[in-house]
Amino acid sequence: MAKILVVDDEAVLVKGIRFNLQQEGYQVETGSDGEQAVELAREGSFDLIILDLMMPKIDGLQACMRIREFSDVPIIMLTAKSEDSDKLMGFACGADDYVTKPFNILELKARVRALLRRTAAAAVKQQETGELTMGHIHLDPAERSAWKDGAQVELTAKEFDLMELLMRNPGRVYSRENLLNVVWGYEYVGDYRTVDVHIRRLREKLELDPANPEYIRTKWGVGYYLSSRPVSAAPSK
Repeated sequence: MAKILVVDDEAVLVKGIRFNLQQEGYQVETGSDGEQAVELAREGSFDLIILDLMMPKIDGLQACMRIREFSDVPIIMLTAKSEDSDKLMGFACGADDYVTKPFNILELKARVRALLRRTAAAAVKQQETGELTMGHIHLDPAERSAWKDGAQVELTAKEFDLMELLMRNPGRVYSRENLLNVVWGYEYVGDYRTVDVHIRRLREKLELDPANPEYIRTKWGVGYYLSSRPVSAAPSK
């Protein structure tokens, strides 16, 4: 479950927020001033920070700016000020959302859920579009490019699609039928040998020793998979 930092100099308010968030299953740590907010954010691994605007030592805006120097953790600002200029200032300092006091705790919990959901979705999207590496094999899905041991390799469209699928799911064994359906589509009318040919070509292009592949492996009688271990540690070819 997500880990949340709540920082506000109003002890009763902090206690109430912590109780309600813990009831939702979140892990919650608390602080009482801006300097403590920065220290805790630097030391801990938080999924979200709830930060009051008006606090001792340094205010929430300064704390937010300092946190942004080393972290992109989502931040919700709490404030008694409702002027648009104050909210704009908060966003300019790096806040992701704004809640004006007094507030309904149900609204705060809803904003927490929404912000965590957006952050998780963004992380998944980044993971899906990020570069993939397994040993000496490297793929860049955004550029549709591949490398073997640092040297760029030309792959056909289907070869790239097939290799990307395997690299995104290391250890998962795909039958030839699975691969035909996912990579070529259900309407494809070719036979299973199409998969075998593409696997052979991928080994020739990407494996250091195609006759003894380290990563593009066969599960005899089942199908193909990408091994996350080198061949010396894997029992089957």
